[in-house]
Amino acid sequence: MEKINKAAARLAKLSAVLEGAKSMLIVMQDNPDPDAIAAAAGLREIANELHGISCSVAHSGTVGRAENQALIAYLSLNVRALEDLDLDRFDRLGMVDAQPGAGNVNFDPNIRLDVVIDHHPIRRETRSARFTDVRSRYGATATIIYQYLDAAGIEIPTRLATALVYGIKSDTQDLGRESTRADVDAFLALYPKANARALGRVVSAPLPRSYFSKLRRAIDNATIYGDRVVSILGPLESPEMVAEAADMLLRIEDISWSMCVGVIEDWIHLSLRTMDRDADAGKVARNLGGRRGFGGGHQSLAAAQIPLPEKAKTDRQLAAFINGLVKRFLKATGNPNDPPEPLCDSR
Repeated sequence: MEKINKAAARLAKLSAVLEGAKSMLIVMQDNPDPDAIAAAAGLREIANELHGISCSVAHSGTVGRAENQALIAYLSLNVRALEDLDLDRFDRLGMVDAQPGAGNVNFDPNIRLDVVIDHHPIRRETRSARFTDVRSRYGATATIIYQYLDAAGIEIPTRLATALVYGIKSDTQDLGRESTRADVDAFLALYPKANARALGRVVSAPLPRSYFSKLRRAIDNATIYGDRVVSILGPLESPEMVAEAADMLLRIEDISWSMCVGVIEDWIHLSLRTMDRDADAGKVARNLGGRRGFGGGHQSLAAAQIPLPEKAKTDRQLAAFINGLVKRFLKATGNPNDPPEPLCDSR
């Protein structure tokens, strides 16, 4: 009963902010993942069904992964380029699976948002929003959105249910990483409403040949330091492969930490993963991001973005700077003097 009352109270507060609006812009992270895409579609459903609000969904950056492109196509989600939009045209501004001031969203933190719903640790800039629901212990923002849909009594369409299932599934790695009882309950409630065959087609979306070139680069460049693995991927078009490689390399036998590094335009992107239950990947990422960059995340997965420094204009200078980040990572996660060993035999 207490859970029901709390959900109803949250829904009432959200509805009070949305009341009277005719249009709303929902902003996702620059390179949206399945959780962000599903959460945006879910918030759109709530705004439309409860208040008749016409919603647009936008982000900066690109959607690089084939699975995410397939999910957007399956939802028929008309995603807009954030930089092409006049924000003053919208009655309400919302953000899901991201927060203003974070390094993964190109949005002016001085612009006041009406709604922020996320599952990452709350940021100072977020507190100025009219309505915030940030639950850092949850495994997925899709779980939070499901609870609003459930509290509102909205009949969840099959396509949306499928997307929410995928959002929870991907962000918690099949409910095995930082998932809570709420994530499990949401997944079990949504799965019977989802289209399993369509979900399979999205998850197994065809991959371009360039994907395998990047994957090979991540493996070829992987170096073992004790129970940690580091891979420098070099220049990339988008940061998705950095995170995907970090997930993959963490599966190496006897490895407890992985860090992958890529350079996208004028930014260095880091992805961290750990199997150490006593560790805090988010804290390590914040330290690596430093004052000039951004960093954060959860206990077992995190990311950082650092602008290319002036002293890294040449390839040699950039390599030296990244090598410094690797040394800081090794010092923060164990013995900094563990000898390097290539993951793969060169033969």
